[in-house]
Amino acid sequence: MHSSDRWPNDPTTAWAQAVVDGDIVAGDLVRLTCERQLRDIRDGEKRGLYWRPERASRALAFFPAVLSITEGAKAGKPFHPLPWHVFTIGSLFGWRTAVDRMRWRNAWMETGKGQAKSPLMAGIGLYMMAWYGVPRAKVFAIGQDKNTANVLFKDAAAMCRAPIPVEDGEELDDGDTLEARGEVIIRGEGDNAWKIEHPETGSLFQALANGDAPSGPKPTLVCADEIHEFKSNTSLEIWRAAIAKMPGDALMMLGTNTPASTQFVGTDYSEFYQKVARGEIRDDEAFSFIARVDKADRENVFDNEACWQKALPALGITFPIENIRGQVNTARQILSTALSVKRLYFGIPIGASEFWIAEEAWNAVQGSVDVEKLKGCKCWLSLDLSQKNDLTALSAVWLGPDDKLYVKTWYWTTKDGLADRARKDQAPYDLWVEQGYLTPVDGAVIDKTFVAAQVAELCSAHDVQFLAFDVAGMADFEAACERIGFETWKYKGLGEPEGYGLKLVSHAQGTRVAFEDKQLCMPRSIEKLEDRILTKTIVIERSPLTYSCAANAYVTSDGMKNRAFDKKRSRGRIDGMVTIAMGVGAATNEMGGGSIDIDDLIKNAVVV
Repeated sequence: MHSSDRWPNDPTTAWAQAVVDGDIVAGDLVRLTCERQLRDIRDGEKRGLYWRPERASRALAFFPAVLSITEGAKAGKPFHPLPWHVFTIGSLFGWRTAVDRMRWRNAWMETGKGQAKSPLMAGIGLYMMAWYGVPRAKVFAIGQDKNTANVLFKDAAAMCRAPIPVEDGEELDDGDTLEARGEVIIRGEGDNAWKIEHPETGSLFQALANGDAPSGPKPTLVCADEIHEFKSNTSLEIWRAAIAKMPGDALMMLGTNTPASTQFVGTDYSEFYQKVARGEIRDDEAFSFIARVDKADRENVFDNEACWQKALPALGITFPIENIRGQVNTARQILSTALSVKRLYFGIPIGASEFWIAEEAWNAVQGSVDVEKLKGCKCWLSLDLSQKNDLTALSAVWLGPDDKLYVKTWYWTTKDGLADRARKDQAPYDLWVEQGYLTPVDGAVIDKTFVAAQVAELCSAHDVQFLAFDVAGMADFEAACERIGFETWKYKGLGEPEGYGLKLVSHAQGTRVAFEDKQLCMPRSIEKLEDRILTKTIVIERSPLTYSCAANAYVTSDGMKNRAFDKKRSRGRIDGMVTIAMGVGAATNEMGGGSIDIDDLIKNAVVV
């Protein structure tokens, strides 16, 4: 997207456009969120989403008109939202649905430390309590314990006790506060305050610890800060359900630093909102602002100050660069400090579960595969059939004239229950169908004749050597081939008679390595695939569905370090990853000829 007069002239959209144009330094996840903002302004009305910049402007105007900064060098000055605040506030309040309800039901804000998340959430809480226009609004600040719940609530109470901003040239009256005017009543003295009331509208803003909840809550806004500290998601899900039941405007707003891998609640939520940002999950009610350095920045993050703003959007405004330089200087000397600084300030999820291979290496081999140009090249097929209605994947692997492997994968699923499976798997199957990455078929079970027809088409146009298969469900595929008149035969080993048609070769799925006749097995196939990726001698057709399979994959290993994909322990569907490995294993295997590498055999084999 590029600058264009078609975009509304409002500060929220302007900030998004500046990020997309590269005029503002931002990480990939923030950039994707900004692209989403612009895309939805252009296309959102087709889905019942309407951008109302005047509503965004009203919310933005509230902050400097009513609230003052309560801490730091600018204490007492009007609370002018930071640039990233402008985008967040404007986005949250500027979007409406076809029934004129707030678009967002949940929002996630993840930045480095010191970026003014808590004051932002406190200000939004006060706005929705009394000035947004919801009578008897109920706003709750929650946390893992009372202390974390009070972090942003104390900011809200301090704002109510701070002088109300005045126009330029007017004298500030320290005694003119929201509390002094009687606009709000604060229950509790000083830091012991626990509730703010707005008598005129009968509204309240209350702090609650994890596990505390009023009877039959009807929240207008639930603010939860420091999600990385939560030990369980029980209270969060209870509040989320309460938000979902509200007939009018209601929002759950979550704020955090990047969680550590052992902080499972925060990690799970963060991964969900990252998928929303990347478009892997389509959720028109979920907003994300995730400020992290990019993966390419991680290795040299301490030396590359130019990337710091990606995780620290207030850098140089309210957060002096000297603050983080001091942290970095200490981190260079102490490993434990280095790990915490990387996570807390730069958004690097230390120890988080990663891609099954270095993700940068995986991304480097994604590209386009022109099937027509590969005609005449040797080709191998691999097939992973669904049990009933999940995913069936078929991969084709060609050996190109440049000795690189080229991989393309086709996917099928059933139309029945597609939306339910998308919600269960947290995957936008409907979007992938629209984009042509996934083929839906009628019925409750995938009709294997669709797969058989695709295999037959590939065999008629390409030099297919054989098809590698997982034995599960293979009888259904063979029956489908017979129904469409496509000949196949199963390879049973050297010396056994050959059949007519497409050769079918079994591919073992576990960690065990069989050495007879160099039988196809997952440890060898994963090793060959990994080698090809790391040496960049493979091109895998770029597809969000294939990326999802790769990101979901869990690799298990045995005592001999033989590896295999484990579907049960993976985070979601991995069928495409399985067939890609099988196909590469087939293409690089010396099945039926050549000598066996004894050293490799001793290192890897388990006799069966």
